[in-house]
Amino acid sequence: MSYEIKGLNEECGVFGVFGAENASQLTYFGLHSLQHRGQEGAGIVSSDGDRLHQHRDRGLLAKVFADEKDLLRLTGDSAIGHVRYGTSGNNSINNIQPFLFRFHDGDVALAHNGNLTNAVTLKRDLEDRGAVFQSNSDTEILIHLIRQKQNCTFIEALKQSLNEVKGGFAFLLLRKDSLIAALDPNGFRPLSIGQLDNGAYVVASETCALDTVGAKFVRDVQPGELIVINKNGMKIDRYTDKTQLSICSMEYIYFARPDSIIHGVTVHNARKRMGKLLAKEQPADADMVIGVPNSSLSAASGYAEELGLPYEMGLIKNQYIARTFIQPTQELRERGVKMKLSAVRGVVEGKRVVVVDDSIVRGTTSKQLVKLLREAGAKEVHMRISSPPFKFPCFYGIDISTRSELMAANHTVEEMSDLIGADSLGFLSIPSLIKAISVKGGADYPNGGLTVAYFDGKYPTPLYDYEEAYLTSLKSQQEREEK
Repeated sequence: MSYEIKGLNEECGVFGVFGAENASQLTYFGLHSLQHRGQEGAGIVSSDGDRLHQHRDRGLLAKVFADEKDLLRLTGDSAIGHVRYGTSGNNSINNIQPFLFRFHDGDVALAHNGNLTNAVTLKRDLEDRGAVFQSNSDTEILIHLIRQKQNCTFIEALKQSLNEVKGGFAFLLLRKDSLIAALDPNGFRPLSIGQLDNGAYVVASETCALDTVGAKFVRDVQPGELIVINKNGMKIDRYTDKTQLSICSMEYIYFARPDSIIHGVTVHNARKRMGKLLAKEQPADADMVIGVPNSSLSAASGYAEELGLPYEMGLIKNQYIARTFIQPTQELRERGVKMKLSAVRGVVEGKRVVVVDDSIVRGTTSKQLVKLLREAGAKEVHMRISSPPFKFPCFYGIDISTRSELMAANHTVEEMSDLIGADSLGFLSIPSLIKAISVKGGADYPNGGLTVAYFDGKYPTPLYDYEEAYLTSLKSQQEREEK
């Protein structure tokens, strides 16, 4: 079994609405504010109370719905939508969500953010029992599990099925007369509920999407919860009581938009605190602080504020460039970084600069950043990272599943500093990361209710299908270190 790293890539974004006129248009706007979570494909399924209607395609949301007729055809007062960055399955139209299944007893649409860690085993078992898969995405597994259940209601079958899938998942399901949301027992992925002025309910991966459509925040979906929304209102149910809040710390570090609020914590504020604590732990003797656009700007402002240094715009991001991580060769990736970011000579020339970034994965971007700043005349370049060293894979919905290309898994901090060409390099500690985020109610759980396994290797769940591959990578890592 082979799991290869591509880079630190977004997961997916889901959005749903029930009981609102022009539900598909609202879903379009909601998905637009979640576009940062996935740019490979997008889709919307709506319900008119009798039948479900679907449109999906590869590419950005604006491209998928470039013809407004495609959106207008999605009639009805309820809808779910999805923006995709694939952590499982390839980038074919069959893997673009929401999936739509037509059954004799009613249509069902399904959208998913996350990654199932026992997908290979479940799929093999389902195929042996006669299931035929239309995609190679792990999302489709849930619907096959549901259909295998006999002599029970749809909700009962769904509850049983949710207890069989493992890993990170935020599911949205749409039937002709209901919208259903479910979150994994650890709450790895965020999912929030809001309400419009007319009483219609909205469910979204991030609260920034609620703000976009004018919905008032109601509550976060909690681990192990099953939310059913229909004409009678919202019913909060559970499919398991074996839960432990372990929200992905990378949501706060990198993925979520700064204006989103996850479990009571505004992402910008958490990042700024990361920067302040980083400054205390890893100060630098410098003339100015600059952030790497866009996800590191909040941390950089906190770092500068704590040390009383000027916070300058030393790097400019070209907002219209394609993403660099998908480039097939190292040379193209490096050229892509240069197209994406430019150093401001008039700001950094002759100066000792601290660059604050959110993470180092392969080290490609960091190396290019240091090079850009030196070429622009920076006298010294000190790199500071507002998260701990990324040493271990993620199996819950981030596209990193091996250690082979993780720079911090294979080198000391000193070696990393030399490899990227910086004058110094410093990372935030795990305790400071947990302190900076301070999840509401997190004190009742390990690591403050966060998953920090990417930094310490202590996963909050079994790894199932990934266990063997992970142990093999650990063994090869130990062999390299012994040499």
